Amino acid sequence: MNTRRNLRKRKTIFRDISWLSFNARVLQEAADDSVPLRERIKFLGIFSNNLDEFFRVRVATLNRMIEFGKRSNMHLEESPNAILEQIQEIVLEQQKEFDRIWNEILRELKKDKIFLVNDTQLNRAQQKFVLDYFNEEIRGNIIPLMIESIQNFPVLSDKSIYLACKLSRKDKSVPQKFALVSVPARRLPRFTILPSRSNEKHIILLEDMIRFCLPHIFSFFGYDSFSSWIIKVTRDAEIDIDNDIATSLIQKIEKGLKNRKKGKPVRFVFDRAIDPALLTYLVKRLNLHRKDNLIPGGRIHNFKDFINFPDSVFEQKKHRKKPFPHPALKNRPSITDVVLEKDVLLNFPYHSFDSMIDLLREAAIDPEVISIKITCYRLADRSKIINTLTNAVRNGKEVTVVLELRARFDEEANLEWKEELEEAGARVLLGVPNMKVHAKLCLIKKRTAKRTIHYGFVSTGNLNEKTALVYGDSCLLTADRNIMADVNRIFNYLEQPKTRMQLLFDCNTLLVCPTSMRSQLTQLINREIKAAKDKKPASIILKLNSLSDEQLINKLTEAAKAGVSIRLVIRGIFCMFSENRKFKLPVQAISIVDEYLEHARVMVFHNGGKEKVFISSADWMVRNLDHRVEVACPIFEKSIQQELKDMLEIQLKDNIKARILDNELCNQYVNPRNTRKIRSQVETWNYLYRKTQ
Repeated sequence: MNTRRNLRKRKTIFRDISWLSFNARVLQEAADDSVPLRERIKFLGIFSNNLDEFFRVRVATLNRMIEFGKRSNMHLEESPNAILEQIQEIVLEQQKEFDRIWNEILRELKKDKIFLVNDTQLNRAQQKFVLDYFNEEIRGNIIPLMIESIQNFPVLSDKSIYLACKLSRKDKSVPQKFALVSVPARRLPRFTILPSRSNEKHIILLEDMIRFCLPHIFSFFGYDSFSSWIIKVTRDAEIDIDNDIATSLIQKIEKGLKNRKKGKPVRFVFDRAIDPALLTYLVKRLNLHRKDNLIPGGRIHNFKDFINFPDSVFEQKKHRKKPFPHPALKNRPSITDVVLEKDVLLNFPYHSFDSMIDLLREAAIDPEVISIKITCYRLADRSKIINTLTNAVRNGKEVTVVLELRARFDEEANLEWKEELEEAGARVLLGVPNMKVHAKLCLIKKRTAKRTIHYGFVSTGNLNEKTALVYGDSCLLTADRNIMADVNRIFNYLEQPKTRMQLLFDCNTLLVCPTSMRSQLTQLINREIKAAKDKKPASIILKLNSLSDEQLINKLTEAAKAGVSIRLVIRGIFCMFSENRKFKLPVQAISIVDEYLEHARVMVFHNGGKEKVFISSADWMVRNLDHRVEVACPIFEKSIQQELKDMLEIQLKDNIKARILDNELCNQYVNPRNTRKIRSQVETWNYLYRKTQ
């Protein structure tokens, strides 16, 4: 394939092509017939949601580069146009595979007597049910648009799907007309379970109920023939934060959110069966051109909603295991007392997130606690974290929350949290100019009769009790003086970022972005290179979400050529060529996509036998290392180091859900050969659960 020939000319694999390869691994999970049907449908929804975000952000960025001209392309080894052509080719291939998998799943659903029916397949009882539901629930939520009579074509929301309708008369006595109907899937359920026989389950989509009722919407125009097809527009989602110092960040974010709704279209997806004249009309009115991504698809779009496909239709209920308490915290009346005695590493979603909530809840009511400082990036809808913080304020604690407003697609929610926290009396800081605060930190200050104590946590993941059930993350609960001293320095910097940058340089224990992490990682790799050249043991194990930073990839390549053992577990973007005849030892690079989303970042350097082990919030990407406040935290407790290494070894032996990350982006599964089958997420659950017994 041309894409792969182009890739081999590069020093690294192009980031966006690698990302599409990751999404192909998600699609593989949907294709795997050993995965339960409800989960296969969910993976199709995740694939669709991922692709939406990819077009809204990455494809939009490439389009901007084309507009800005040559200067913006200087760091690329290929032109944005060439990359967009590769993206179009890959996306169309993946769309075909998506359609194949979905048709296969539909056949499997039918075997289980589960039917996704459309507007033409309803029996009389179901027709009456749909018409009644339409009149009671849907009619008041839709306003049809007669688009040919509208001079300024309406801005189509990129989060919505639309029925593009052709209205006509069978006797052709009236000229045909085109109309649009927005499907109100954000106000009404996308799925409705219909009355059906006792041994069957019939489900209909919201848009098909509207299709069935088109005569009741348009009949007064004199039409008696109605056809409709789903369309969808994906828009540029990047929020431009300009440098107008007279405008507050909140105003800029709010302005950006409004602009996002009318950003330039970067993808137009449509039912490939659409009337050609209607398609031509829509493309013209939307000002799309040949270079824009026109993606023909099937009858259904906004497949991300299928993440919430109704569970009740499946006889076999979900089998997901419940989180369990960490053994060090089990049956202990106070989590705080344990943390003041020793470090505790929580590994989600295996360990219960309740321990995090309880630590903050104890601090909120402890009369000796003076203050709580915490960073928040993405929070749950009804966040227990926010609840504990507002209760802490009511109990007289000084609460400081660093709230990152620019958490992509969570900006609106974070603005609402800001208002709630400030109403309660908390101090809310809105991040750092021109940088995101992505570090996950908490600092609790406790004053006893004898001394002042600092304790808290450093985490790889968001403080979100909902995602903690499905995201694999690590969180160190600690009162280590050196770690907490650096956490304190970071919060002092965040309180006055314009004048206290030196505080980040003063951190002695934590690796901090954007000041020291890159150089310190380089030093750690150089130390392994020197050891290998001196014929001494040298090894690096990395677990990351993404590896795309060219400088560090070059360092890893140099290390592999020197003879350093390199083993990599990279879930998503992987831009390193892992195969090279000059490598003295083969690089093991795998990606694991399974029931839980692997989100933790863990680093292990041999370091002459005195291993250095870190957990981190930062991926090895330019944006994380140079344009965000991030933290990598060393693990000092030997038992915790061993636990992290054991879990890494389990993942590196995965031969069920691990794919090989090769130069060709083939996504071949690791071959179990004649060895015992190892599914790392199951093995990790068993490994951690045994410690509780």
